[in-house]
Amino acid sequence: MQRTVPLILAVALFMENMDSTVISTSLPAIAADIGTSAIALKLALTSYLVALAVFIPISGWMADRFGAKHVFRAAIAVFVLGSIACAISGSLLAFVASRTLQGIGGAMMTPLARLVLVRATPRDDLVGAMAWLTVPGLIGPLVGPPIGGFITTYFTWHWIFLINVPIGLAGIWLAGHFLPNVEVSGAPPLDVRGFLLSGIAASGVVFGLSVISLPALPPSIGAVTLAAGLVAALLYARHAARARFPILDLRLFKSAGFRSAVLGGSLFRVGNGAVPFLLPLMLQLGFGMTPFQSGMLTFATAFGAIGMKFIAKTVLRLGGFRNVLICSGLMASLIVAANGSFTAQAPVPVILAVLVAAGFLRSLFFTATNALVFADIDDRQASQAAAIAAVFQQISVAVGVAIGGGILEIEAHLQTGGLSVDDFSSAFFIVAAIAASSAVPFLLMSGEVGRTVSGHRRAGLQEESGAEVKISRAHDP
Repeated sequence: MQRTVPLILAVALFMENMDSTVISTSLPAIAADIGTSAIALKLALTSYLVALAVFIPISGWMADRFGAKHVFRAAIAVFVLGSIACAISGSLLAFVASRTLQGIGGAMMTPLARLVLVRATPRDDLVGAMAWLTVPGLIGPLVGPPIGGFITTYFTWHWIFLINVPIGLAGIWLAGHFLPNVEVSGAPPLDVRGFLLSGIAASGVVFGLSVISLPALPPSIGAVTLAAGLVAALLYARHAARARFPILDLRLFKSAGFRSAVLGGSLFRVGNGAVPFLLPLMLQLGFGMTPFQSGMLTFATAFGAIGMKFIAKTVLRLGGFRNVLICSGLMASLIVAANGSFTAQAPVPVILAVLVAAGFLRSLFFTATNALVFADIDDRQASQAAAIAAVFQQISVAVGVAIGGGILEIEAHLQTGGLSVDDFSSAFFIVAAIAASSAVPFLLMSGEVGRTVSGHRRAGLQEESGAEVKISRAHDP
């Protein structure tokens, strides 16, 4: 039962994370079938991200009002309905609307999965449980493109979405039978104004950055939308400081562990969020690989991510949150920079070794930050913490992709012969520097933060206690 809960939640999150990228290689086939262009169809990618950004903030209130388990099952059902609607869509408008419906379901799944896990897991076992929950978030975006290409090539694109139906139905049944029923503590009145402002802020930033980095619309529209999102964010911060029950309580940032986990994790995700965008492009455009070849190569990252979950709890117990996050963040950033040193002549085993190490370190970092978010947070505030962390996660990944795409756009304009491997190197070095800056919030954090979850200080105290007992016995006449 101890591993059943995180595994059930992980399966649902794998479905959601994979689906967010699975259609990227299938856009031409879908566009041709529904009578539109692949460029226009990129609006479906953007609509999914916008739906996530809008509805994540309300997920915490929904969990407190109706119960995390019930809302989680309903979120899977909405996601499945959106998948069916995508499969039967016959026009661009219908497909974009269907992806939006999927995004509404996905918006609830990630924060609520973490919330259910926190409320069902003892604090001293939270790191081990989070390790299982972190893996699908890393593997899903990696396997999405090759699986999407395989299904589209050998079947039809409709099965990209229809395959979610049996997985989702199984998830609903398993969640109903095995997830614990957590008593609903009662939700405060819905902060309607806060919901509107936070939705405009998050969706404006995500949509603006997505349009800038994936220009399905004129970049000027993205810039205006991004500016509107930033203004709404400032207005929401002012509102949250005055509201009695804000939908996203920014006062949680007074907690050192929560503040460091969200800010440090966001900086790290900005840098690493660009890697799934940059690396396949470099392998295809710079090294001449096919999409399937590059997808199979980058999948090596998954092996490192899976291997991490077996030792994450031990590593954090020995090193503590502060030391582990600083070391893993800096080492993972060095590996991001190492991607920029790859050449077409680089031995494949060397590339594989680097990618496996990258998966291991990123998974360790994300497991630690996901646990640190809740380490010193009261159970009554866990729903708020989950929602805020999820919002920052979505925004930081969008920022990372926009930065990676922006760097390549600048490099392309400076040259006439198209992008070269050196252009990708510059992009990797820049995003690696951003990822390395994630160490700063953790350098400012006390090493004692989160010790009840990591067990680091407790292990030290037990050793000291054992030594004192031995000394006492030695002096006992």
